[in-house]
Amino acid sequence: MSIYDGRMKLRISAASGTEAVLKRELTELGYLPGGAEYGRVDIEGDMRDVARANMFLRTAGRVRIVLAEFSASTFDELYDGTRAVRWQDVLPSDAAVTVNAKSIKSKLFSLRDIQRVVKKAVADSYAAAHGGVRMPEVGEKYDVEACVLCDRVSLTLDTSGAGLHKRGYRVKLGEAPIRETLAAAMLLLSVWKGERPFLDPFCGSGTIPVEAALIGTNTPPGLKRAFAFERFSLAPAVADSVRREGEELVDRTVKLRIRGGDISADALRLAREHAARAGMAEHIHFQVQDAREISSRFAHGVIVTNPPYGERLMQGRELDALYADFGRAFARLDEWSAYVITSCRSFEKSFGRRADKVRTLYNSELECRFYRFLGAPPERRARTDAGDAEGDRI
Repeated sequence: MSIYDGRMKLRISAASGTEAVLKRELTELGYLPGGAEYGRVDIEGDMRDVARANMFLRTAGRVRIVLAEFSASTFDELYDGTRAVRWQDVLPSDAAVTVNAKSIKSKLFSLRDIQRVVKKAVADSYAAAHGGVRMPEVGEKYDVEACVLCDRVSLTLDTSGAGLHKRGYRVKLGEAPIRETLAAAMLLLSVWKGERPFLDPFCGSGTIPVEAALIGTNTPPGLKRAFAFERFSLAPAVADSVRREGEELVDRTVKLRIRGGDISADALRLAREHAARAGMAEHIHFQVQDAREISSRFAHGVIVTNPPYGERLMQGRELDALYADFGRAFARLDEWSAYVITSCRSFEKSFGRRADKVRTLYNSELECRFYRFLGAPPERRARTDAGDAEGDRI
């Protein structure tokens, strides 16, 4: 019996600042997440839950299986704790094992030495279980991580493969791209729901509008990609059944009003390609438009956007002027809400309005602020006006 046949502790990572969104996602999927710490959340589950977490979570970075946890302040303790794992229940006989290391506030801080000791312990454990035969390492790759946090070691096995932000639809990167997982977190932190008009006036290569369409149609983000766990030969095959579950969740009748605008025609050509690859082209209207000239005949829409900022495409007075003009254009909209991520600390001053709430989020390694500007909520009434007719655009 392998470890994959029973219940396991699963460790799911998220970008700093988005852990609460990940916990909410897990709760909505029916799990009981533990506390969030250092960008990770734990749940209990089996291999089907491994597959569901990988395919359905929009804000997760990776899903890992916790193989062992123990204290270690010396390399002997690290070796012994790693050697004690029944690696023959985790790895097939031809597994190619890679070891990554992290160390936070611990006596063991040399990542190279942590990797070396863990790899040796795995190899020695394997040899002991196979009559002294060394690991051939010619088969599938298994990625083990040794994380030493406050002298406490966690050995985990990656089940995702490529990071979960790689949905599979974005094959080319535009200027200053935003990760799909961060885009999804921004949307889930907003008040936007599928029935409301949506606009990203700085859409670039289209990541935020595509993620909005995936959310609006309830399409699991990982349906069209492969995962490392699918190649685990000792694990039960669960991927196909979970993909069928995901396909059944998709709402193919919903009518969305999502618009992506950008001043660059080249960026929009790329955005349209990404939307088509994601299967979301019919739900998004892209158009060349200056963000200074945004308008809409609809009330109570939502903007979620990632505009240029100093480290990326613009600097100084040019950036301040863009934000000021964007702020004036936003003020002309009828009771819209806006959510803006930027590293520019003077954004509110240039935009001309103080935010209702500000969060710290990270765009890759860059610390940013996520500003919320709320409009009045829409009235609860039946949709009878012509603006809500099928096929209408913003």
